[in-house]
Amino acid sequence: MTLTLRIGTRRSTLAMTQTGHVRQALAGALGVDAADIDARLPLVPIVTTGDRIQDRRLLEVGGKALFTKEIEAALIDGRCDLAVHSLKDVPVEPPPGLKLAAIPVREDPRDAFVSERFDSVLDLPEGARVGTASLRRQAQLLALRPDLRIELLRGNVDTRLKRVADGEFEAILLAASGLNRLGRGDRIRALLPVEDFVPAPGQGALALQTREDGAPGIEHWGLALNHPATALAVKAERAAMRALEGSCRTAVGAHAWLEGEDLVLIAERLRPDGTRRWRETARIPLSSDVEAAAEALGQTVQNRALADGEPFEN
Repeated sequence: MTLTLRIGTRRSTLAMTQTGHVRQALAGALGVDAADIDARLPLVPIVTTGDRIQDRRLLEVGGKALFTKEIEAALIDGRCDLAVHSLKDVPVEPPPGLKLAAIPVREDPRDAFVSERFDSVLDLPEGARVGTASLRRQAQLLALRPDLRIELLRGNVDTRLKRVADGEFEAILLAASGLNRLGRGDRIRALLPVEDFVPAPGQGALALQTREDGAPGIEHWGLALNHPATALAVKAERAAMRALEGSCRTAVGAHAWLEGEDLVLIAERLRPDGTRRWRETARIPLSSDVEAAAEALGQTVQNRALADGEPFEN
């Protein structure tokens, strides 16, 4: 029987582009000819609540799960067999009946500084307007430059790039991975150092989600598309986030990478106004329980913040 794998995705340009890359990799893993891709690996585009609401921060309307819940519902009720998400949008605790089946190799996880006239955050004039919808990016910007005016910026990547080009903002921050995948890497004025701008957990990575009982051909494409180093790093980041109670209501960052026989992990929490930040860094031996160690590191950061009077959010 000819295998067919229906792929659920958001309908945004970036999501469709990312899913297109995954579909090509799936075709290679499953031996699907280019002429047969549309028939055997059909896309199921879905407009999510997060896509429809563009005038408010996600924290005001339910959080990042608004980018995934309709697609996950399509998986559960059988309208698609596989979903492709930006991993940073996927809640740490999956809905019952679903699992992450593969994590492909990660794109650049850093934040990108985009501006028409200025080369870096430090070059911005006093009181400059910077656009972002991320509480984490807001807090990190204000920690570095408390004089900046942080203003809400929602919409797709092209809309955001147009608004900074039209002079509504002196600069905006976006994920470098999205710009690179869309072929807009030339708009990046600077890549922000992880030391100042710890990325969101999972930033730059994609997640392939299926039902618990799997999906057609998973024994072939699951192993082929999964990138073990990326999968381990993001598992640690998400474990730290779980302990940090990371959500759209808390400014948290977590980033991990492999160095020799260790995994290096940075986890931090910030006040939204940037006046305080709590951070820990650890080298975790790969021979240990990386996920448990990452969660313990996140809990250490959380405990320090709570001891200083920060509210508990979930």
